[in-house]
Amino acid sequence: MATVILASARGEAVRLALIENGALAEYTLWRPASPDGVGDLYTGRVSTRASALGGAFADLGDTTGFLPDSAGGKTLSEGDIAAFRVTRAAQGAKGPRLALAKDAPGARPGLIARGPGPLGDWRALHPTAPIYADDYALIAALRPRFALVEYKSGCFADIEDEIASLEDLEIALPGGARATITPTPALTAIDIDAGAATAERGGKAASQARLNRAVIPELARQIRLRNLGGAILIDFAGMKASSRAALGPDLAAALARDPLKPRLLGFTVLGFAEVLRPRVRTPLHEILR
Repeated sequence: MATVILASARGEAVRLALIENGALAEYTLWRPASPDGVGDLYTGRVSTRASALGGAFADLGDTTGFLPDSAGGKTLSEGDIAAFRVTRAAQGAKGPRLALAKDAPGARPGLIARGPGPLGDWRALHPTAPIYADDYALIAALRPRFALVEYKSGCFADIEDEIASLEDLEIALPGGARATITPTPALTAIDIDAGAATAERGGKAASQARLNRAVIPELARQIRLRNLGGAILIDFAGMKASSRAALGPDLAAALARDPLKPRLLGFTVLGFAEVLRPRVRTPLHEILR
């Protein structure tokens, strides 16, 4: 798989794009001066046990994070000092998610070390991918941390239109279909509208099934590209609820290409596909808005 990473400075932010086989796979805005905190190592003090939530809250000095029992919370009591790693960025009204780290803590709550940032994450997954940047000052800032950084003028030129479209929560899909993304605090709903796309010979049910199968690869790409996380419900176009489970193998195969390994949990009685994708960094629609 031919992979390149693009970087372009825009004021205090750096636009980052991951290109796989000529297609935009991931995009984000990275603010080195105000990072999202994923991967940060902290000294923290357990402030409150929250048995009903299955974990504990920890004072990190400049913020408060939540440590699930499954990530080490069971071993700590109120007042204990330990080292914590941020595993999920603060999102919405919720603070960062934590995991107990094996590192030695400091004497009081506070930051020990910053995480790798999104560019560091991509570099870890693609150690030989070149990084093309369109600004010499940015190159000078990146080269002490990353190898294979090169200058390339206008490196974003071919994807500017697609990047601009990421601010829209309505997506054009193959075959004339469209998807509308509706984020809520509890889940993200994706509604697929076939429009007139299934008005073809061969029977309505068969054409609806063909259309839905055709849009699945692009739908999975958009879920990754927009960094949608947590519970995702997909309402495919047409098709009886009892028939939609037949789309499961295609959807599971498309999701498997995502490095975060989202899982298809099944289909509800109403026919919605239930997908669970790990929440790590802030979804792109929150970053852009």
